[in-house]
Amino acid sequence: VFLSLQVFGTIVWILVASTQIPLPLLQGWVMFVAVTAWCLSIVFLSVFLFGYANRIAVNWNQADFIFHGATFVFYFGAFLLQAATTSLHYFPRKFNSTTQETILSGREYNISIAASV
Repeated sequence: VFLSLQVFGTIVWILVASTQIPLPLLQGWVMFVAVTAWCLSIVFLSVFLFGYANRIAVNWNQADFIFHGATFVFYFGAFLLQAATTSLHYFPRKFNSTTQETILSGREYNISIAASV
């Protein structure tokens, strides 16, 4: 389970970082969630790999449940923000401009869809 968090967290991190970030506040939160969850899952995995779980008197089932529950809530919120950013694809970048330049280019739109999923 932790390895899948590593892989998918890294993919989200890469996909969001590769866009031009037209709305820094929304996508900044998505990056914060992806990076924080990735780092915490590395720490959690290291605790188990190096045997510290046997030395620390913690209910690891409860800790695991709380960690994955919190990660789900934060990732779901990040999904909503990333999907909201993606849905603004057809809005113009500058409202007073004569050119029809959209907020997200076609490539960025596809990357944003992949990051949302």
